[in-house]
Amino acid sequence: MKLVIQVPCFNEAKTLPEMLRHLPRKIDGFKKVEWLIIDDGSCDGTAEVARKCGADRVVRFSRNLGLARAFMAGIDVALKMGADVIVNTDADNQYDARDIPSLVRPILEGWAEIVVGSRPIEKMANFSFTKKILQRLGSRIVRMLSNTEIEDAPSGFRAISRDAAMRLNVFGDYTYTLETIIQAGQENINIISVPVRVNPDLRESRLVKSIPVYVLKSFQNIIRIFIVYRPFRFFMSLGLFVFSIGVLLGIRFLWHYFLDDGTGHVQSLILTAVLLLIGFQTMLSAFMVDLLAANRKLGEDILYRMRRMEYSGKK
Repeated sequence: MKLVIQVPCFNEAKTLPEMLRHLPRKIDGFKKVEWLIIDDGSCDGTAEVARKCGADRVVRFSRNLGLARAFMAGIDVALKMGADVIVNTDADNQYDARDIPSLVRPILEGWAEIVVGSRPIEKMANFSFTKKILQRLGSRIVRMLSNTEIEDAPSGFRAISRDAAMRLNVFGDYTYTLETIIQAGQENINIISVPVRVNPDLRESRLVKSIPVYVLKSFQNIIRIFIVYRPFRFFMSLGLFVFSIGVLLGIRFLWHYFLDDGTGHVQSLILTAVLLLIGFQTMLSAFMVDLLAANRKLGEDILYRMRRMEYSGKK
């Protein structure tokens, strides 16, 4: 059994040595533990620092592609390295590496395929009250969309089995954390969370530059994920909402029409017709996108089978 610990990095030359210093080289249940660094277009010598600190494999992009792309590139390389389990952690040393054995244990014991480390959000002094509220709200929305019980959806500290890693697909560029959980729920991949500890901050978060920007991007990401993985429900709900408003306006027009001949309410009639038409067309589109979603699932199954053939001889 081989464990590959992957670390996506972007200009982490200062924090990487401290983080790597705590990564384990031996964990019960694994014959080999290797480190994989994904340098996402750093310009501060991150790749060189990683090699000096003993990284087994360093992958470097010529330009910054974003956290999601770096994560998926790491998954691909880790599978080619023959990983049976992949652990993803952050280069800023946020997560306590001593909890990696707890993270991989459910996979080794065979009762989970993905394990997400749940941080003690309420006890984290560096998280503002607003950020804690947003973390709880975001995790609740992800649980609803994915039908899972993951407490800390934005956590990047997670362990992934070889088979689950071959099933993952990330379409966005901003982050992979929410999308992979929702996809796991949709694909019936057994995903759980375990409590983990955190270390003091070595630097401020680059993903959360400001609360408003983080909220906006997270909201956009959740909506996009919802459209991709629940297209029928999204478009049918939207169509019914618009159609219902049209019906209510139509009832209002009829009320005034029979009471005072509808004088002065022609605009309501026009708006009613427009809303009914838009709502009906949106509901029809729900069936079209549902067919596209079925094709996407077939494509994902084909991709999974191709990955199994590609990585079968690389263990």
